[in-house]
Amino acid sequence: MNRKWKSHIEVTLIYLFIAFMFVVIAYPLLWTISMSLNPGTSLYSASLIPEKWTFEHYKWLFTSPESDYLLWYKNSLFVAAANAVLSVLFTALIAYAFSRYQFVGRKTGLYLFLVLQMFPSLMAMVALYILLNMLHLLDSLWGLILIYVGGQIPFNAWLVKGYFDTIPRELDEAARIDGAGHFGVFFRIMLPLAKPILAVVALFNFMAPFTDFLLPSIVLRDPDKFTLAVGLFNFISDRFANNFTRFAAGSILIAAPIAVVFLFLQRYLISGLTAGGTKG
Repeated sequence: MNRKWKSHIEVTLIYLFIAFMFVVIAYPLLWTISMSLNPGTSLYSASLIPEKWTFEHYKWLFTSPESDYLLWYKNSLFVAAANAVLSVLFTALIAYAFSRYQFVGRKTGLYLFLVLQMFPSLMAMVALYILLNMLHLLDSLWGLILIYVGGQIPFNAWLVKGYFDTIPRELDEAARIDGAGHFGVFFRIMLPLAKPILAVVALFNFMAPFTDFLLPSIVLRDPDKFTLAVGLFNFISDRFANNFTRFAAGSILIAAPIAVVFLFLQRYLISGLTAGGTKG
């Protein structure tokens, strides 16, 4: 009986914790959605349940000559798509080399990947700024993409390398017997079998430019090159700015492309999220 009651108490506590986390996550989201549907632009006059629902703020974002929202959206989509594609390509190539080949510095490189993950990206901001300045890529979307692609390599290369290790080497040998070269094995054998983990890498790197504010705010200066995070921040950063409801509407729309990519990749994500850490 005591064991049964103990089990009930544990289950109850788990459900209470889940309910608490749901409230913590859902309440700000509900407020953001409600604020985007409130009339007016003031934060203090907004209510959780608007008396008069309106989509005027969404319309303003796309039709007002004062709004650069479409331009920021286009910039964010470009950076996100380029980051996802290039990250998958370079990460897969690096992970393939570490997984399948023996070379001088291989073990040191793997340990270096682990060490680099211990340091927050904030520590490298000054160095990244100087690097982009030397390459004449400041205030450039390609400079931002370069930092994103390079910054994700240590973590994702280790992750994908672990997944590649689970693919039998006999498949490589069979392909080489049939005449496949190094790139033939990579593109025809490894990539198709590694779709789950590559889908995870693609999704995470597609999401990053939509939610990151710090790096774009340092790299980008021209308002025509702002991403959504930087552009929306300007809605409320001015001293006399009063665009909180428009800010909320713009924030809600950020979820649309991420949701589309998630739905497209979801059949690979479940197996991909649980893979990659089985072998070192």
